[in-house]
Amino acid sequence: MSYIPFPNLSPDIFSVEIFGFTLALRWYALAYIAGLVIGYQLVLRMIRAPRLWPGPAPMTAEQVERLLTWVILGVILGGRLGFVLFYQPAWYLSHPGDILKVWEGGMSFHGGFLGVMVAGILFCLREKIPMLSAADLMAVATPPGLLLGRLANFINAELWGRPTDLPWGVAFPGEAAQSCAGVVGVCARHPSQLYEAAMEGLILGALLLFVVWRRGWLAWPGRTVGLFLAGYGLARFLVEFVRQPDAQFVSLGNPLGLAWHVGGWGLTMGQILSLPMIAVGLWLMMRARRAVASQAA
Repeated sequence: MSYIPFPNLSPDIFSVEIFGFTLALRWYALAYIAGLVIGYQLVLRMIRAPRLWPGPAPMTAEQVERLLTWVILGVILGGRLGFVLFYQPAWYLSHPGDILKVWEGGMSFHGGFLGVMVAGILFCLREKIPMLSAADLMAVATPPGLLLGRLANFINAELWGRPTDLPWGVAFPGEAAQSCAGVVGVCARHPSQLYEAAMEGLILGALLLFVVWRRGWLAWPGRTVGLFLAGYGLARFLVEFVRQPDAQFVSLGNPLGLAWHVGGWGLTMGQILSLPMIAVGLWLMMRARRAVASQAA
């Protein structure tokens, strides 16, 4: 069986020891920082482009800077609490002190999304900013962070996919990655992190930039964020078919790790959480389309 050996990559960009303590800059942390900076710059460019708006831009540069602080808090708190509640509630209920150990890993995109949504709503109410227009801006700013975050997942050799005999399967290191039922020798897995980087980051990001800068979608509030929600939800739903499920959902009677199933058929937790995103995204796009039609009439 042909496969691609995992490249010799370190999760740390560099590390130094100071007074007996090791300080390290990890690719995952850099991905978060770079994603936020790129997203911030994208939002500034959009609000400074008058042709994208039928009237004044919904936010000032100073408000965008303040919003960034709220988004950072939403990502961290929502991502962590989402992982705790969606994926390992029993463990953290019995070990509440571990909830604060974010350095040990454990972040949920869906939780981070909900955290950012709550932070955005509160910020818009406080600053009297149109919520859907702010959501459109944040939607365009999100894919770069998703792209970089999934690349960091690959570098960390985490969140890999199910076993595969396809020629681009990757032999990830570690006992867990190499423990594949029925596989003799090296176990190659789908590089699902790269699939998500391509679909959620590159493709969805390019599509959002196209509809905003070439099709003027920001003129109809909710249309752009609707495309983001539906696009991300669909991409994640599809990748879940080849992504290794979280260990807590896997059992002898449920080897596929389905969070909900009947007679061997069902959905993973990632698919369950993606379905509402798809539904809300489609509704927002249809709502904006009806607004366009009514204006044309």
